[in-house]
Amino acid sequence: MAFPQPRPQAPQLPQHLLRTIDCQQGAVRAVRFNIDGNYLLSCGSDKSLKLWSASRGTLLKTYSGHGYEVLDADGSYDNSQICSCSSDKTVILWDVATGQVTRKLRGHAGKVNCVQFNEEATVILSGSIDGTVRCWDTRSRRYEPIQVLDEARDSISSLKVAQHELLTGSVDGRVRRYDLRMGQLHVDFISSPITCVCFSQDGQCTLSSSLDSTLRLLDKSTGEMLGEYTGHKMKGYKLDCCLSSKDTHVLSCSEDGHVYCWDLVEGSLSLKLPVGKAVVQSLSFHPTETRLLTAMEGRVQVWVEKGSA
Repeated sequence: MAFPQPRPQAPQLPQHLLRTIDCQQGAVRAVRFNIDGNYLLSCGSDKSLKLWSASRGTLLKTYSGHGYEVLDADGSYDNSQICSCSSDKTVILWDVATGQVTRKLRGHAGKVNCVQFNEEATVILSGSIDGTVRCWDTRSRRYEPIQVLDEARDSISSLKVAQHELLTGSVDGRVRRYDLRMGQLHVDFISSPITCVCFSQDGQCTLSSSLDSTLRLLDKSTGEMLGEYTGHKMKGYKLDCCLSSKDTHVLSCSEDGHVYCWDLVEGSLSLKLPVGKAVVQSLSFHPTETRLLTAMEGRVQVWVEKGSA
C-alpha cells in the first residue's frame, strides 16, 4: 500500500528581524553578502567600506581609501580580496586581511555605480555613469582596462557576471547580455531606465527593475517576457532587486520603506516586509539560506525565517 507523498512545504521567506546593525558610516549605499554568506559588506556615504560577521553582526574591518562615497562592492571567491567602486571615479582592489589598497584603477570619466569580480577573481568589471563597462585584469600591473564595452547610450546602473556572460542594465532602457566566449551581444529594450539586473540561479532567465516601478523576468535565450511584478514604488532612486536562493521568489527594494516579495511563477505578492519609514536602498539574498540583508539610511537589517536564528 502506497501512502501519498506529503505535500511540499511552501518556501519560507525571511520575515523575522534577527538584528539591526548601526553601521556608523553615513547612509549605506549598498549591502552585499560574500560568496558563502558568512560575511557582509556595507558601502558608506562617508567614503568607507566595512566588513561584518553575518552571524554575529560584529565589525571585522574598515577599508578607507576612496575619496567619495562608496557605491558598490564585491568579495572574491576565496574571500581574500574585495573590489569596490565610488563616486570618485575609481575602482579599488583591497587585500581583505591587511585592509590595504592593492590596486587603484582609474579610467572612468564619471562615478562608478557597480562592480563585480568574475568567478576566478582574475577580472574586475565596473560600470559607470560614463556609459562604459571596463574590464580590469587583477593580476597585471598595467593600469589600463583590458577591454572597454561602450555600447550603452547612457549610464550603466547595474552589472552581473555569471560564467562567460555579462549582464548590464542602463539608464537608456536596455538590458544587454554579452556572451564573452562567443563575442556576441543580445539586447532587450525596456522602455524605462534600468536600475538593477540579475541572472536567475539556474541561469535561464534575467530579472530587471526599472523606474516605472516594474520588475520584468525575461527568458534569457528568447527575450520572451515570463513575468511582470508590480506594487512597489521605484520612481527616482537606483534600487536593488534579486531572486531568492532557490529561484522561488522575486524581491525588490521600494521607496515606501518595504521590501516586496512576489511568487516567481504566479506573480502574486507573497510578502510586503516593513523595514522602516525611509527608502530601502539596497538588499542582498543569502546564496544558499533563507536570509536577507536590507539597508536603510545608516543601518543594515538581517532577516531570517520565522523560528530560525
